Amino acid sequence: MAHAAPRAFITGCAGTRLSVEEEDFLLDASPWGLILFRRNVEEPAQVAELVRAFRVLVGRPDAPVLIDQEGGRVQRLGPPHWPKYPPAEVFARLAETEGETRGAAAARLGARLMAEDLASLGINVDCVPCADLRLPEGHGIIGDRAYGDAPAPVAALARAAAEGLIEGGVLPVLKHIPGHGRARADSHESLPVVDTPRALLEATDFEPFRLLADLPLGMTAHVIYSAIDPDRPATTSKRVIDEIIRGHIGFDGALMSDDLSMGALAGSLASRAEAAFAAGCDLALHCNGRLDEMREVASSSPRLEGDAARRCAAALARLAPATRIEQAQARARFSDMIAAS
Repeated sequence: MAHAAPRAFITGCAGTRLSVEEEDFLLDASPWGLILFRRNVEEPAQVAELVRAFRVLVGRPDAPVLIDQEGGRVQRLGPPHWPKYPPAEVFARLAETEGETRGAAAARLGARLMAEDLASLGINVDCVPCADLRLPEGHGIIGDRAYGDAPAPVAALARAAAEGLIEGGVLPVLKHIPGHGRARADSHESLPVVDTPRALLEATDFEPFRLLADLPLGMTAHVIYSAIDPDRPATTSKRVIDEIIRGHIGFDGALMSDDLSMGALAGSLASRAEAAFAAGCDLALHCNGRLDEMREVASSSPRLEGDAARRCAAALARLAPATRIEQAQARARFSDMIAAS
């Protein structure tokens, strides 16, 4: 049976298995992708079945299934079934003490091993790398998730992680475009406002993203940059998306919003989705698994078409079979590298 084009949103789900109501919703709404959180995870067979069930319902065997598996504080899969991975800061420290080549090799291998974990479950998108700078005035929500405080080294480590994922058959998501590191508030809770002059932002916060503009997928920041648009955060600002993300940075990958249910945004879920699409986001992301909110986002999400469809198709075209790896040896080598940090 032929399926219509997917709708331009990514949804969550409430638990470890799809409810009948969620199955009906997914069948009718046909979201582009599904994102998983800890509430959706028990053990490997269960996760693999959840992934399979989603793809059957939407009728697309390569339908994106996303997860935030950064390591450190942000790791949805963990012990006892999956290894614990270090935060990005560890690779930055390794690059400083052992050299940039060593730091990048460790970041790449760690991401390659994470991809091995994810691909075995059918998960094909990881919301990594975080290319935000770690800056002294920034809120701790970024903190050790950053690969450092200088654009070029951050971009080098972030690229290594992205390449490790791609080698393992998993797509990376560049976040949080155009930069969350200078924000003084946690956008999960409130709307950060950055008053830094545009020229300084372009030389610092925005620069790692410009150096990584060829990556296939990106996620916006719920942050106001008052020098560019004093009224709207990047997610809902046409000026930020047109002038900075698509313009100065040159990002032409598929652009998803950060989670629309976060406290940084105001208004109904439908209005948030509409504002993100009007600004230029290709995909709306909604994560909390609340079915009433999921329906609102779906109602305001168009079918994928035009440039958005092109960019999403180009991203999925970057998926390739994983390169061969001897897991036991690679994991032992990774442990030795991290011990040096």
